[in-house]
Amino acid sequence: MANDNIYSELTPQILHLSDVSREADIIDAGLYTRFNVKRGLRDLNGKGVLTGLTHISEIHAKKDVDGESVPADGELYYRGYNIEDLIRGFTEENRFGFEECAYLLLFGHLPKKGELADFEKLLYFYRSLPTSFVRDIIMKAPSRDMMNTLARSVLTLYSYDDLAEDVSLPNVLRQCLQLISLFPMLSIYGYQAYNHYHEGNSLFIHQPQDNLSTAENILYLLRPASSYTELEARLLDICLVLHMEHGGGNNSSFTTHVVTSSMTDTYSVMAAAIGSLKGPRHGGANIKVVRMFEDMKEQVHDWEDDEAVADYLKKLLHKEAFDHAGLIYGVGHAIYSKSDPRARVLKHFVSLLADEKGFGREWGLYQKVEELAPKLIAGERKMYKGVSINVDFYSGFVYQMLGLPIELYTPIFAMARIVGWSAHRMEELANEGKIIRPAYMAIGPRKPYTAMKKRK
Repeated sequence: MANDNIYSELTPQILHLSDVSREADIIDAGLYTRFNVKRGLRDLNGKGVLTGLTHISEIHAKKDVDGESVPADGELYYRGYNIEDLIRGFTEENRFGFEECAYLLLFGHLPKKGELADFEKLLYFYRSLPTSFVRDIIMKAPSRDMMNTLARSVLTLYSYDDLAEDVSLPNVLRQCLQLISLFPMLSIYGYQAYNHYHEGNSLFIHQPQDNLSTAENILYLLRPASSYTELEARLLDICLVLHMEHGGGNNSSFTTHVVTSSMTDTYSVMAAAIGSLKGPRHGGANIKVVRMFEDMKEQVHDWEDDEAVADYLKKLLHKEAFDHAGLIYGVGHAIYSKSDPRARVLKHFVSLLADEKGFGREWGLYQKVEELAPKLIAGERKMYKGVSINVDFYSGFVYQMLGLPIELYTPIFAMARIVGWSAHRMEELANEGKIIRPAYMAIGPRKPYTAMKKRK
């Protein structure tokens, strides 16, 4: 109560100082064009400024036609392998793909059967937390935000590592493999603590099973009865594969490179990447999609009426519906234009799960928005490149059908992307690069110092 009173007393002052700060910080948008500064490290067409080289992954969103670069269906490559080929390969052989693709991203080649088995044993070996970690760390002061809980747990693991500051490649690989194995446990146990202490629900703490894949273990740890169908586990596995890496230029992977280049420890690097991924412009986007659709289902009475759905989407664009941000969440991407390959892959499997779970009506609404939204956006706004559905459009719907709590949507993204972060950290260290330090141009005038008594 005392803190509330202090905050109440400070609020007018803070609001005033916030306005003063904003006035001091605002930069004329025209100056970015004048000085050829690429805001967000991207040009108007969404092309990223080249800041590094990587073996790990590659994104294609354009093709050359008669010497001109034009939008094309997106393609995503892991170490040179098309993501659609990778997923087709392990699904046709009725295998889980997360561990195989993790091996590929970390070590540069597809594993042979024995190599994959040995790698899976390593992950199983590291899938255990220090003694009393759950009781002493995770259960104490549980946060309402699972990404903050995850970051805190990662930073705390530093204290349990006698070689925490060692940045040699063998030690960093060991740390990365441990974190890849532990992210599901840290996230789910953190959620169970929150669900118990904040929401008053029963507390379930299951131990991971060595004979289960990462996707299966996530469902096993999370659900009270530890039960799941094969399709549920297969689809979650595909989501993990699609989210584990996306070019070195995405915000959290770039964060990994930047922080790694300072030669700090692995735990600090991964906590920084978690902080990046937490943002709604990055890993939190699928939550926005789900909540937008929940609002849409309340506002649109006939989900099969094209005109009614289009009217709601126009209200979104005009800042008259949902969060008044002027966005249709899940539509559009910084890089992709005609299509997002991750969304293409996921769409087929989403339809199968919708049939199994009885979400056919909702699936029809998603398909309708997929058809209408890009046309409405193109008709209302000046477009420098095409616009299409992205992976976040579907992934939140998948997690909703799986009955996963919305608090874990972004941590599930982190459970996958820790693989990409680990690969990028290893790559940055292996090449012994310089500390990453981009330039910012100062545009304010220089001023003479004014003595206190002469200030007005």
